[in-house]
Amino acid sequence: MTSLASSALRPRRSVLYIPASKERALEKAKTLDADTIILDLEDAVAPAAKEEARAQAARAVRDGGYGGRELVIRVNGLDTPWGADDLTAAAEARPHAILVPKVSDAAMLEDVAGRLYTLDPAQDVALWAMMETPRGILNAAAIVDATPRLAALVMGTNDLAKELHSRAMPDRQAMLTSLEMVVLAARAAGLAAIDGVFGDLNDADGLARECAQGVGLGFDGKTLIHPKQLAAANTAFAPADDEIADARRIIEGWERENGDAKGVVTVDGRMIEALHVDQARRLVALKDAIDAKA
Repeated sequence: MTSLASSALRPRRSVLYIPASKERALEKAKTLDADTIILDLEDAVAPAAKEEARAQAARAVRDGGYGGRELVIRVNGLDTPWGADDLTAAAEARPHAILVPKVSDAAMLEDVAGRLYTLDPAQDVALWAMMETPRGILNAAAIVDATPRLAALVMGTNDLAKELHSRAMPDRQAMLTSLEMVVLAARAAGLAAIDGVFGDLNDADGLARECAQGVGLGFDGKTLIHPKQLAAANTAFAPADDEIADARRIIEGWERENGDAKGVVTVDGRMIEALHVDQARRLVALKDAIDAKA
């Protein structure tokens, strides 16, 4: 699928929500070690502050100062009193992406994309989709093909747990099927997949475990609710030094042994095929992108 998702590899290890109603937080975000900043107009903003938050988010994007950080505006749903105006303001401000909440089916995303086309015919602004309802999870395979603008799926695990009537369980056992379905759908369409938030700001070990689980499941990064969580996500979702060293040995061995012609080569006693080289090159490219960001 050709889409805005096929742009150069971009680190999304840490994806930090910032309430757009808090001007000081918007300013502080310019100094934080976050790969992506989500300027939130939805859950983190009280109804009375929605219009002010909208204006501040748009101004923050236009004024810039966020360096290489990716900027995303999370709008309110189109079925709310604020959604249409949020979409217009976000499109005019031109962030890297607009995050659509509670995407339940492809038609919902097609509607947003259709409206956005009239506001941004150049199609420079990507769409991200929040996956936070049972229907959305079940429709993930159709949602990823709804529009070429779609670049990422973002887990909304708190809302999903509420809808599922599930209880907290070790290792998010009640959430695993949903997490895996979203990663599968995202990878099938070549999109990014971002894990949900971890709510206990005082449980550093729990955050580390959940980040490690997200890496194992295949997520690109994790949404965060506080700057103190950034370091854990940045560390967990970056390739480790030993992984990079191994990846470089695989690439060098493949090229030295003319693997493209042979199909299979031996590196450090292991049989290496083209798929292993592709994985290695992706890891090295991710590490290079992280280093370039710093």
